[in-house]
Amino acid sequence: MVDHSMHPPATRRSRRWFFAVLVLLLVVGLCWWFWPTLSGNSGAADAGKAARPGFGGSSAATPVRVAKAEVGDFPLYYKALGTVTATSTVNVRSRVAGELVKINFKEGQRVKAGDLLAEIDPRAYQIALQQAEGTLAQNEAQLKNARIDLQRYKGLYAEDSVAKQTLDTQQALVGQYLGTIKTNQAAVNDAKLNLEFTRIRAPIAGRLGLRQLDIGNLVAANDTTALVVITQVQPISVAFTLPETQLAPVLARFRSGATLSVEAWDRGDREKQATGVLASLDNQIDTTTGTLKFKARFENTDEALFPNQFVSVRLLSDTLKQVVQIPSAAIQFGNDGDFVYVLDGPDKVRIRPLKIGPTDGERTVVEEGLASGDSVVLEGTDRLRDGSAVEVVEDSSAVPTTPGQQLQGTDKKGQPAAGQGKAGA
Repeated sequence: MVDHSMHPPATRRSRRWFFAVLVLLLVVGLCWWFWPTLSGNSGAADAGKAARPGFGGSSAATPVRVAKAEVGDFPLYYKALGTVTATSTVNVRSRVAGELVKINFKEGQRVKAGDLLAEIDPRAYQIALQQAEGTLAQNEAQLKNARIDLQRYKGLYAEDSVAKQTLDTQQALVGQYLGTIKTNQAAVNDAKLNLEFTRIRAPIAGRLGLRQLDIGNLVAANDTTALVVITQVQPISVAFTLPETQLAPVLARFRSGATLSVEAWDRGDREKQATGVLASLDNQIDTTTGTLKFKARFENTDEALFPNQFVSVRLLSDTLKQVVQIPSAAIQFGNDGDFVYVLDGPDKVRIRPLKIGPTDGERTVVEEGLASGDSVVLEGTDRLRDGSAVEVVEDSSAVPTTPGQQLQGTDKKGQPAAGQGKAGA
């Protein structure tokens, strides 16, 4: 008879589970320890690159893309939003009343100052001119007769045949007719001017807008409705503002007589549309915004700029000569400040603190920390630490041979794709 109290079934089952778990843990530990050997059947070189899984991290070299620090001139731009404004804008209106009988322009065409645009019915003004000329001729005849009588009276007075009063009266009559003639001549000139105003001409050179009145309309002098609007677009201006914190270097160079270049880009900053110069500035800062108004002048020979167009303005305030520059994407931000991963030898990186200067978004000036020729990690920084092993997979100057080819984790311009931001310290 077997005594089951010495070895209960539950105790034996627990021991079997304990030994099974112990053997399983031993097998997992051996696999983890000998992992490089097990995965290195393809060769010793590949075995050295195999990573051992676990909490200790990866010992494989991290693929990175690098770029070299370069020395060169760095243009210092101030950016702002601007509005294109026509140099001159004229609302063309009639200066006399009448029926619009002829239009000599096409909408949108370019015109020169003095070009004939339209005509008002001139017949009423031709008649008024004839009346003024008739009155002038009548009074000129009377003046001529009065002068003849004056000469006759002067001869008779010399012979003591007429009284002095008669001579003085005739002299006054001649003066009266002279004044009348001047009034008549002014009336003739006014009638000629009104007749000339029936032919509406362009007061400035520019481009016409849309026609507002059609043939057959009765127009009044200085009517509220313009016939057409002319805008002078060559040259053209761009108005923009800068914050008062950026004014010192700009004002210093402008007041010294230097020519400051201004570039106009589309609102997306993708295409430069025109290049001009800074022309003028306002005389006071806007207290509500803390900005100062500027105006740049563009020749606009290709008419790339259009009145009331919104553009992105880049004002070249200065050019830094022979400074160290690196791509902005290489700069990392940590608790101790800005730094980069610098290639230390062919397969290792080191952290290098930086003192950075101005940037244009794509490139940044390095004031301290780098020298020309230093290679900095541009992509692949998210898994790096000081002393990490790396493998340079592509040079920054390499151009993809296949259209659309790009590095994994980057967009078509070589910039980090969404979700691939810079790593912190």
